[in-house]
Amino acid sequence: MDNGEFQYVDAHFGQFVDELRKAVQKPSIAAQNVGMGEMAEHFRQMMESYGISARIIPTKGYPCVYGEVKGKSDKTVLFYDHYDVQPPDPLDEWVSPPFSGEIRDGKIFARGVSDNKGHACSRIQAIGTLLRLRGELPLTVKFLIEGEEEIGSPNLSAFIQENADLLRADYGVWESGYMGRGEIPGMYLGVKGILYVELETRGAPSDMHSGAASSVPNPAWRLVWALSTIKDENERILIPGFYDDVLDPTDTELELLRAQGDSQRDDRRASIGVKSPLLELSGLDLRVRSLFSPTANICGFRAGYLGEGQKTVLPSKALVKMDFRLVPNQDPADILAKLKKHLAGKGFDDVIVRLVSMDCPVKTTADHPVVEAAAKAAKLVYGKSPSIAPTQGGSGPMHPFRKYLNLPLVSFGVGYWASNNHGPNENIRLVDYRNGIKMVMAFIDNLAAV
Repeated sequence: MDNGEFQYVDAHFGQFVDELRKAVQKPSIAAQNVGMGEMAEHFRQMMESYGISARIIPTKGYPCVYGEVKGKSDKTVLFYDHYDVQPPDPLDEWVSPPFSGEIRDGKIFARGVSDNKGHACSRIQAIGTLLRLRGELPLTVKFLIEGEEEIGSPNLSAFIQENADLLRADYGVWESGYMGRGEIPGMYLGVKGILYVELETRGAPSDMHSGAASSVPNPAWRLVWALSTIKDENERILIPGFYDDVLDPTDTELELLRAQGDSQRDDRRASIGVKSPLLELSGLDLRVRSLFSPTANICGFRAGYLGEGQKTVLPSKALVKMDFRLVPNQDPADILAKLKKHLAGKGFDDVIVRLVSMDCPVKTTADHPVVEAAAKAAKLVYGKSPSIAPTQGGSGPMHPFRKYLNLPLVSFGVGYWASNNHGPNENIRLVDYRNGIKMVMAFIDNLAAV
């Protein structure tokens, strides 16, 4: 990597920041169908402005944006990102308007600046810069930017299957990456799977006076009792066969976690002000549980009256939203079947189970060339070796890339430990954005040399 190319990034960094601010100032909320087409067109035009051939490809939902630059070789890397963002609520907890892209304290604040527009823009700018300075890339680069990641990517799998020849690549870069506490760049090699369901119970045809509670079944209690059979107070999931396919971490994966040291211990709990941990774990034990243990989580519960003041009501129905985060070798379809069988076996066959979304867990081996290329780039840009996690606690639509493209993926990017994705005052630091552009540039050269 020519140091003059990094100097070019420094000299033009103000322009890069302005481009990012323009992107985050455009709301693109998939859950509410706000600004989706406009955002797709924005990224198409941005890629074209950098000499990247780009087009919008329709899906059954929101469109995808595809970009491509032919390189000196047929060796190909595919960058995956998404242009949709979470709703900005609660608005009253934002210091500045969520789509203002305000800069303060060396950070850019906006919904979607970390998840995921900052990553997408930095990668386009990095590839575009190399193209402007060199006139040609050492390998072929492809971009896929979808618009439905925040609502479970319902159409991505079919899109990848239908466009497999177009998207075919040797290596892939996933949507995100973060600087950890201690200023250690982080890389991820996979994602957990997810099973997202709704459980519903019903009672009387309509809400009733709570005086009827002595003789009319309450569906909220019914649902609470059903939920109590799914997980115990020690966080053990009680569905028969739930853990049958769970694999222990390999020796290599344990070494990666040990290499992280204890600097990350309890960081997340401390940063959000949690005083009482869920389980008394720390250090390696905590990291292993976080990445290699599946979870059952209640995302939301609705029944009866939840407004201000008092309303004595016996609800007619109750609904809970749940996600199960799954680890490699678990199949969400299998877990769904086991959940239904479990509820029926416990006498809760009246509980309605609705599938919302599912995705399989995926991970790339630590010794893959794409991982080595990214780690080498991190060492060059940050002056220190990255912290490499075999997977992450969250989920994403990585499985279709593995299933239809057999694509090895690594994750790195421009966020940091306090980016607050999905929450108020989402932000990235300017220094991480600058370094993120440089890392992509170095990564391309490293990958070309593999």
